[in-house]
Amino acid sequence: MAWGRSRHERNRHERTGIGITRLGQVAINANVGRATAFYQEKLGLSLLFKASPGLAFCDGGGVRLMLERAGKPEFDHPSSVLYFTVPEIHGAGKLKDSGVHFENEPHMVRECRPTICG
Repeated sequence: MAWGRSRHERNRHERTGIGITRLGQVAINANVGRATAFYQEKLGLSLLFKASPGLAFCDGGGVRLMLERAGKPEFDHPSSVLYFTVPEIHGAGKLKDSGVHFENEPHMVRECRPTICG
């Protein structure tokens, strides 16, 4: 038995093979000024710091969002879809009222219980 780790933590380590325990950072190609304003003003994320004019970091609930200008044309493409966990999904109406555009109505993708999602 590994001391100090739950069975779930041990199983998670065995599944990944290298001990990944959580996602630490997501890089997003963007207009850094606009993206920083959006994540701060519309979603209420904290700006951690700006490293240069083309680079900023926000705290996405313990996962760092690295907002950067694409360094090369081949990296200049749309980013991944981010799924945020919120206490009340219907609160997204506040975002609509503040001008945030939704492609689809906000909806639950999956109920995330600790034994399933970590």
